[in-house]
Parts: sequence; structure tokens; C-alpha cells
Amino acid sequence: MNEQEALVLTFDEIGRDDGSLVGGKNASLGEMIRNLKAEGVRVPPGFATTAKAYRSFLSENDLEPRIREALSRLEGSETDLASVGESVRSAILESAFPEAVEAAIREGYADLCRSEARESAAVAVRSSATAEDLPGASFAGQQETFLNVRGSEALLEACRKCFASLFTDRAISYRRRNGFDHLEVALSVGVQTMVRSDKAGAGVMFTLDTETGFPDVVIVNAAHGLGESVVQGTVIPDEYRVFKPLLGRSDLRPVLEREAGSKETKIVYAEEGGTREVETPPAERSRFVLSEEEALRLSRWAVRIEEHYGTPMDIEWAKDGETGDLFVVQARPETVQSRRKASSRTVYTLKERGEVLAEGLAVGDAVASGEASVRTDLASPEGFKRGSILVTEMTDPDWVPLMKRAGAVVTEHGGRTSHAAIVSRELGVPAVVGAEDATKTLADAGSVTVSCAEGETGFVYRGSLPFEEEPIEAGEAPETKTAVMMNLASPEGAFRWWALPSDGIGLARMEFIVNNAIRVHPLALLRFDEVEDEEARERIERITGGREDKGGFFVERLARGLAKIAASVHPRPCIVRFSDFKTNEYAGLIGGRGFEPAEENPMLGFRGASRYTSERYRDAFALECRAVKTAREEIGLENIKAMVPFCRTLEEADGVLEALSRNGLERGKGGFEVYVMAEIPSNVVLARAFAQRFDGFSIGSNDLTQLTLGVDRDAEVLSHLFSEKNPAVKDLIRRLIEEAHAEETPVGLCGQAPSDDPDFARFLVEAEIDSISVEPDSLAAVREKVAEAEAGRGGARKAGKRKTERRF
Repeated sequence: MNEQEALVLTFDEIGRDDGSLVGGKNASLGEMIRNLKAEGVRVPPGFATTAKAYRSFLSENDLEPRIREALSRLEGSETDLASVGESVRSAILESAFPEAVEAAIREGYADLCRSEARESAAVAVRSSATAEDLPGASFAGQQETFLNVRGSEALLEACRKCFASLFTDRAISYRRRNGFDHLEVALSVGVQTMVRSDKAGAGVMFTLDTETGFPDVVIVNAAHGLGESVVQGTVIPDEYRVFKPLLGRSDLRPVLEREAGSKETKIVYAEEGGTREVETPPAERSRFVLSEEEALRLSRWAVRIEEHYGTPMDIEWAKDGETGDLFVVQARPETVQSRRKASSRTVYTLKERGEVLAEGLAVGDAVASGEASVRTDLASPEGFKRGSILVTEMTDPDWVPLMKRAGAVVTEHGGRTSHAAIVSRELGVPAVVGAEDATKTLADAGSVTVSCAEGETGFVYRGSLPFEEEPIEAGEAPETKTAVMMNLASPEGAFRWWALPSDGIGLARMEFIVNNAIRVHPLALLRFDEVEDEEARERIERITGGREDKGGFFVERLARGLAKIAASVHPRPCIVRFSDFKTNEYAGLIGGRGFEPAEENPMLGFRGASRYTSERYRDAFALECRAVKTAREEIGLENIKAMVPFCRTLEEADGVLEALSRNGLERGKGGFEVYVMAEIPSNVVLARAFAQRFDGFSIGSNDLTQLTLGVDRDAEVLSHLFSEKNPAVKDLIRRLIEEAHAEETPVGLCGQAPSDDPDFARFLVEAEIDSISVEPDSLAAVREKVAEAEAGRGGARKAGKRKTERRF
């Protein structure tokens, strides 16, 4: 049969070139069944009504002139949109199917029932407009979907409702705004066998990071029950981040992040057909929907789908609770981050912080201030002032006009793939989703500041706080012989900087992850029975979820945090410094006071290498080593190098290397390298001996200046004396570089001085330092300074060769 004349086509008869026949959504399902089934990607079978069936429906019922006449009343204005849309939809719902179309739908459904060996198979009925799911046009979510439809009569009624949904108010408005002729767009109905995910779970995955555009991860969201709860944003789902470049290695488990969502409700089958929302049992809420292996399998499918389509993808998946099988139920091009210029970015910096009124997942990376406007429904939309902060429980497509006028959006429910998150990204509006009780806490807040510029957590602060906007053009910085690297601490913020012209990460601060993602003193986890403070015990149990292996909790959290930071620059190096808390800072961790000595001067006390080699901290340091080993060998981020801070003597150096080896981190084995901070004059005086023990130096200019000049860096009364440019400090830096290079050992510097002072950057280049590591927002400017300094010395490398000498 000529496909152009067909009224119904099975999915395996269509492909992605058939969008004009069956719409992008259905064409994509057919494309995957025809081309990816052999590679293990499973898609439930089904069929689609064609554009011809839709046009036959209009023609048989003489609807086209009636629709055109009704829509003509909107010329120049949408004042009558509601009444016009209602009249068109009513006309369609009151019309009968042409005999041939009805017969074709009944026959297609009967074939599906036979293939499922069921008298009345449950199907999903989805609308697919013939102009939707194109990279340049996002019609997603504008037409209707009906789930758990059983029986041919119910199917025909659902198809009729799908036809009518082509003329919802929001769809009419969208087409007018984007220049689509209403009657040139046809509606295909996809009828697909339902996956019993009501008995298991479902969700959405993207083949890039939805907040930053970082292309090397798959984001998987999962909730119990049918996937509509994730798509609609009615729950906070589980979230997995999987590192794509390592998915081909069967010996690795490259899951960078696995966070459990609250999943308070789920959508299940209703006995009479259709669906209903129910509360998720408490025991089920705390359980992950997917195993790691299932998340990895879905991610491999996602990568294969992306490769096939040649563009980042937005994919819906489902797990059958009766068979345990996984399926892909939809796939469409991602239309926001994939079109955003990676080289053009605005960095927002909050200049001060205030009282936190609400927090949730950050969508986007911007900051906005405005009056909080709490809305529980769409009544009186004209009262919403442009630039206000929209605060509501959740959004759906009807909220889009209000979202377009908002300075920022805050919702109580939803995850990164909820309607609020997706639309906010598309509109370029910062949003905080999953902010519990926001409609209550922000009801009388007045002016607030919404910040999505602090990593994955978004904050709503009281008052209008000052912030800066700075455009950054990544990828246009000059090539340099000196490596220009980044200092990073937060795994949450790591992906924000992926497009910067960085040579890697020169300093990843382990203590930041401990302080923010773990919060508990490692010995309080290992020796939980020794924690006497009852409040601390309760907090530890809550944070670890009552986990028996509390040391394992520390290792898992820290390993994933380190892996996420390293993934952002892979395969370029990521130098991770072991925890460099002082005793007072360790004591401030939950349960820490019983395990830390009181010191008069913690800055010069029990820190760094002396701690790692002490029996007092030995078991806790083993956890840090296990985390590094896990990140490198199990997750697979072999670009991680370790760095030892505050190593006073050669004996301490030998002791730390022995402790590392004892914990499975042997220098040189599997390419593992160990660096040392150069922040004590003894590191310079004995530079050649230290160089024989370590693979590189990283100058900590703050401590080196402090200990060289005898000036407390925090002493305000002596601040005029504290300067890295002091001749004594500069002489030590120059001497260290010369001595280390004599041993063919590289030297870097991690600090803010090169960012603040072009002369200091020039001095480092002239001293032939191998790398400079600065804060990300300074990186482009510092590279410019370094390039200028190298050009002045005639030492700049040719463009296109950023690889640096030695081991950086």
C-alpha cells in the first residue's frame, strides 16, 4: 500500500523521515524499532493514525471551513481565545469518524491485542503533531496523552480527544506566535502497548546536562509508577548522572551521582481505565527505583539513540513491574541546551547572601530579584506584574504565559525534567523546583532574590541582594605554553565550567565535599558507638539513612563527588588535595568534637601530612584513600591525581606514601601520581629531596607567604605586610621552580594572586612555572595575561597545541 494513502501505519513501517505522515513523536518510535532493536534498545509496539486519517476526519465532517472561520476571529488579538478554542474543540468532539478510519483503528488495535495475547490490551494514546519534535520547534506537551486505555470504543474516544487537543488554547497561541498555519499542521495519534510501569517505575533521561549543556553525561530521572509524574513534575524523582565516555567499559560503573528523591506520590492504573494518583508507601519512597546496573543500561541506550540521531536527545523510559524489562517509550531532540552556544555564557555572582527562605533544585545558572507572587491557580493572571517571582505548587502548559512574564520561578514539586524546569530553561528564566512549602514560606516575603548560581541547589533569599553579570566567551582564549587550570571545590558547580579553555583542575578541595555532602566527622562514622552527643547521633542516623556501614557512606559520597569534578575536565588532569581541615574545622563537623584536640593555633597544628600519618587519624585517612581509589578504579576517572597538603618533613612524606600504598594507592601503579603542596619553607629548602618522592609541586601561596614572613594571613592589623609579591616569597618561588626542574618535576601555583595582579602572573611566567590554577571566573582573563607574558618572552606556543610540557 502507498504510505501516503494509508490511514494507519504500524511503528515498524515508519521512520524519522515520515514526520509529515505521523508526526515527529511517532516517526521517532518507528525509527528506533527499525534501526535500534537489533542493538538491544526495546520499544513497545504500536501503530499510528496518519495525517490522511486526520484530514479525512476533517473533510468528512466539513470541519475545515468552520475551524478557519472560528480562528479568523483571533486576527490581531487573542482576546476571544478561550471561546474560539472551546468552539473548535466542541465541533471536533461532536464529529464521527469516517467509516474507513474507524475500521483501520479498530483493526490496528485488534492486531496489538493479538500480539499481547489479551482480549483488551491497555494502550497509551498520544498526540503527535506533524510539526512537533523538530530541533527548531518544540510542540512537546501541547497536545493530550491518555494512558491505560482499554477497548476499541475507549480508544476511538481517546483518538477523537487527541484530534481536539490540536486546538487547545495554548497550542493555538503557540502556532500563531511561531508562524504555523493551523490547518497545515495535522494530528497523528500514536497507539502504543502500555508498559506496566505502574508496578515498577518510569521517568525521563537526557543525553546532556540539562542545566549547563555539559555533553558527557546522561541524566536519568526515575519515580515509582507511570512516568507522567516525572514529566508533569508532581514528584521529586531519583536522579542519576552517568559519565558517557566510560560507558563502553564493562569493568567500570561510571555513575557520578545517585540521589534519592522523595517520590511522595505515584500514578497507577485505575480499575475502570485511565489513571489515578496515590500516595507512595513510606518504605517504597526510600527505595531507589532503579539499580545502578539498570541506570547504566538505560544510559547506554540513550547514548546509542543520540549517536543514531546525531543530536542530544530527550527520552522517556519505563520499567515493566511484571517482567522487569526496561523500555524506551518516546525520544525527541533536546531543544534548549543543544542550541545554546557553548562559547557564550553569562556568569552570575551573588555579592552577598541573606536569610534563606526556601531551597530546591537549581534550574539554570542565573540570579533574579523581584516581588514574590504566590499563585495557587491561574485566576486573575493580569494581576501578575512582569518581573515578579512566580511561586506555585507546580506548573503545566497553561502556566507558560505567566512564566514568560516572571523574573524567576519557584515550585514546591518537580525535578529537573518537570514542566517547570524544561520551560524555564527554554525561556531562560532561573527556577528553583522541589522547594518544599515555598507557597507558605514565601507568602508574605515581599522582595526576594532567587539564586541558581551556586551549584545544583537553588536558594531563595529574603530581600533584593546585589549580584553581578559577566559575559564569558569560552574557546576564544589564546593558546599558552603555561598550563592555565581551575580551582574547584563543589561537585555541584563543576559542570558549569566545562566549556572554558582550561587545561584541567589544578586544585580540587576534598574538604569542601566532606563539609557539604557528608557533614559528619569521619571518625564519628567509623566509631559511631563512641559518639556521646545524642543530638549528633540522631543527625548522623538521619544523614546516613540509618545505614549500618557508615564508613561506606563516607566513601561513596566522597568518591562520587570527586569523580564528578574530575569528569568535568576528563581526560585532562584533576589534582585532588586530601582534606586540609584544621582541628577547629574538623571539630565543627557533626560528631567531631569528641575526636579532635583543642589547639591554640590550629593553623600550625595537627593538619595535613602529620594527620595522615598519625594513629589518631589513620582510620579516617583510609576512608579518604578508599574514596580516591573508588573514583579512579571503579567509577573510572583515572585522570584523578592526589595531592598532599602541609607536608613538613621528608619523614612525613615517606609516611604518607607508605599509608597511600597500604590503602591501595601506590604511586606509579596504574599511572597514579602524587603531588605535594609547597607551602612551607622546608619544601623549598629540601625541594630536590621532595621532588624524588612526589610527581609534582603545587605552590600554596597563602601559607607560603604566611610562614615566610611570619604574618598571620587573617590578622587585619598586619594585612599591609601580607603580600605574595614580597621579594622573599618571590625568591622562594623562583628557587623552588629551578630546583624542581633540575629533577624534571613540574611546579604549579594555585591561588588568586595571578588573577588580581598581571605583574605577578608575568613573574610566574618568567620564572618558567608549569601551571597556574585560578578560580573559574578568572580563567579567561588569566590566560590572556599569561599569553601576553609569554609573547613578551617569545615563548608562546603555536595555536592548537595546548598540551603542556612535563606532566601537567
